[in-house]
Amino acid sequence: MNRSATLKSNTFSIDYGQEIEGEITRLMNEIEATPAIAPMYPPRWLAIKLLEADEDIQMRLQVLEGGVHLLDIAQKSADHLQTLFGDDADIFIAERRYGWINGLVREVVQRPIFDRLTISDKIDRVVTHRLLGIPIFMAMMWAVFKMTADVSAPYLDWTDAMVNGPIARWIAAILGWIGFGGTWLESLVVNGIVAGVGNVLVFVPVLMFLYLTLAVLEDSGYMARAAFVMDRLMHKLGLHGKSFLPMLVGFGCTVPAMYATRTLENKKDRILTGLLVPFMSCGARLPVYVLFAGIFFPKNSGAVVFWMYLTGIITAILLGILLKNTLFKGQGSSAFVMELPPYRLPTLRGIWRHTWERTNSFVKKAWTIILATSVVMWVLMAIPAKSGGSFGGMDFNQSVFAWLARGIAPAFQPLGFGTWEASSALVTGFVAKEVVISTMAQVYATEGDEEIAEPTTFFEDVGEVITTFIGATVDTVKSLPLIIGVNLLGDKAEEEPTTLMTAIKTGFESSSGGHGALAALAFMVFVLIYTPCMATVVAERHELGTNWMWLSIIGQSALAWLMAFILFQGGKLLGLG
Repeated sequence: MNRSATLKSNTFSIDYGQEIEGEITRLMNEIEATPAIAPMYPPRWLAIKLLEADEDIQMRLQVLEGGVHLLDIAQKSADHLQTLFGDDADIFIAERRYGWINGLVREVVQRPIFDRLTISDKIDRVVTHRLLGIPIFMAMMWAVFKMTADVSAPYLDWTDAMVNGPIARWIAAILGWIGFGGTWLESLVVNGIVAGVGNVLVFVPVLMFLYLTLAVLEDSGYMARAAFVMDRLMHKLGLHGKSFLPMLVGFGCTVPAMYATRTLENKKDRILTGLLVPFMSCGARLPVYVLFAGIFFPKNSGAVVFWMYLTGIITAILLGILLKNTLFKGQGSSAFVMELPPYRLPTLRGIWRHTWERTNSFVKKAWTIILATSVVMWVLMAIPAKSGGSFGGMDFNQSVFAWLARGIAPAFQPLGFGTWEASSALVTGFVAKEVVISTMAQVYATEGDEEIAEPTTFFEDVGEVITTFIGATVDTVKSLPLIIGVNLLGDKAEEEPTTLMTAIKTGFESSSGGHGALAALAFMVFVLIYTPCMATVVAERHELGTNWMWLSIIGQSALAWLMAFILFQGGKLLGLG
């Protein structure tokens, strides 16, 4: 009996959504690693049956070697989904199947005009309209980034003040109390770890607001309509409509988006989509956009962030057309049938779970990749490039790190940011885009004369934490009506730039010959286009192969340089910036 081989040859599969697909993939890996079970059942089919708690399958696995362990893992996955969605996994799996059937019926069945329309149908006639659908989607995305940039700004300022104020002072005081004040260890902790990791954590409020608004759109059922609307556009441009689903995932993180290309049946479609997914702005790039937009475009920061995301989408579409007519010429697009789930009123529990899980993933990076990178950077900045200096006792401009960064800085001079500080941030950003911020926090924090703050007591610091948090909350409430253009509580207060923001602005103005805003845009475009992170590279090698991985890395880097060059030099010729 070759039932397994027969079923495996059928590449058709229903996309059950990011969370359920994640658990299915996890179970498939466990099934494939269990020799006594893997040959008996198709891994994906068995994983879904386990999530559905199929009693017959459970009884069969209990007597097989490794079956009990597999059942335990499946139960944990089902419990996680139950906590996330508030109901059993089999209900949502069934709902996705009926949603797919509903989408298929919409594609192939012509309903009589006298069919009664439901409320969901009436809404869909507007949000999925051939002409209005895309403008509505763009308006929704603009609202998301406007909310993210403006509403989270007071909490961002509060977090920055806490990290570089009381927290830094408390850590320095503790180190001084145990006898390490003024030593290299204090510099490592304060100028390395706190400056690097802390200034990345500053952007946690921004990401939480982004994930919260996206969770509302996802749980309400609108994001499925957005994919449906974009499918029409992508088909007209000669792209595969189903490719938009992994791209949609890419707005959260590029790595799971890369693995989501597995849902595409055709190999060439998987490769093409995998090459385009990195151009979707992941959450790790958002802090860079917010920081630079806040420095150079404080009155239009939300619009700038929105246009960065839109630039990534447009770049992916145009590049997709180019690849479709060159490397993938003659590859026809297949039909795209997707689910249109019913509209739901998002639950607070579901929204919080989505927001917390995604934010928690970002924070974990801060204590692993970013922490390790910050320590390595500090060590390189503490080692003198020339003989005669002492470890950690000289100007960081004369360090090994600065010497190495100056070697590549000329390559970025035509782009408007040919300083060793900006160049080093782009190099370390290859590890993870969050590291761009931590690098700048470290290299710019070492420059110039530092202001000597007046000494404060512990209770004064605690009072500052509480009062400023209340002030941030009040400012957030005041900013809500301003988003829709209604000023109910007075004008929005002008934000005071931080020391880091001032240093970055001065550096970019100097390196660009007075075209700081233009250079900042070019820098953001470069961050948007070049390789997202090392984890993405690993995922590309797994899903696309080594040759396509190198094509992606080299192509993205070259395209990033070219686009930033055209933007900066073209802007100068037009007298912009």
